Amino acid sequence: MSSSPIRNWDARLLGPVPHDSSYYAKCMLGGALACGVTHAGITPLDVAKCNMQVNPAKYKGLFPTLGVLVKEEGQTGIWKGFGPTFVGYSLQGMFKYGLYEIFKDTYMNLAGEELTEKYKPAIWLAGSASAEVFADIALCPLEMTKVKIQTSATGTFPTGFGAALAKMNATKVETRFPFGSLGPLWSRQIPYTMAKFFFFEKIVQLFYTHVFTEPKDSYSKPIQLGVTFGSGYLAGVVCAIVSHPADSLVSLLGKAENKGKTVGQITSEVGFGTLATKGLGTRVIMIGTLTGFQWWIYDSFKAAMGMGTTGGK
Repeated sequence: MSSSPIRNWDARLLGPVPHDSSYYAKCMLGGALACGVTHAGITPLDVAKCNMQVNPAKYKGLFPTLGVLVKEEGQTGIWKGFGPTFVGYSLQGMFKYGLYEIFKDTYMNLAGEELTEKYKPAIWLAGSASAEVFADIALCPLEMTKVKIQTSATGTFPTGFGAALAKMNATKVETRFPFGSLGPLWSRQIPYTMAKFFFFEKIVQLFYTHVFTEPKDSYSKPIQLGVTFGSGYLAGVVCAIVSHPADSLVSLLGKAENKGKTVGQITSEVGFGTLATKGLGTRVIMIGTLTGFQWWIYDSFKAAMGMGTTGGK
């Protein structure tokens, strides 16, 4: 009597739908939508934060900074850098979310079923860190352009997307374009993304273990997406605190007075305490809200595609 062959355990088959090339492509599109739309939408907060970081004597708080910018540059002053922000973070989101799904499945299959259950948090961390390495390579040239637009004195640097890119390329010896900020960007974004995905997955898991204790699929999509947003917001607060010193460095590297200075020199001059705290309150509000909506948009897209929401399995 012959027995049926035992199928090997495969992480790509654990979700509501198989994780094939179509699934990963949809995750990339969902990630692009989530990050591009949200980052572009909070451009005024980003402009304020960057200016508070590079010129704290003049820009002393979120609302005073926005007021000064509007007074000196008009309403367009708080939307500087919208173009490179939208394009850059769409590309970053595409690789961040899409590659996370790929790396997570790959590492789970390499580990096998038993080790995956035992070391799942480590797999979340490894998958998110691996994805962010590539996401930041795509983001870096546009992030450098965005920061230069947002922190340059009025009239000293083009504010149009195309003109700004051309200027950065023409002055790449002094601006270190296109990858001069990649090191600080990695130091900001990799810890940020590791915290973003780890704490999101962990908080979702806690929700479905201690609050919504029935099987996840038994709850309506609005409830699942509510869990997604709440988990994303809380994860975002942690992200902001973890990555803020490096975020300050990225902003300071774009300042004209710091041309040619190393990361170590800038840190020594400014002080780590200032790097870690200046503009942090604004960034906590910005990143908490941003991360919550990113996860909500991403999971809403996945749900609409019949792919289920993230985490809590």
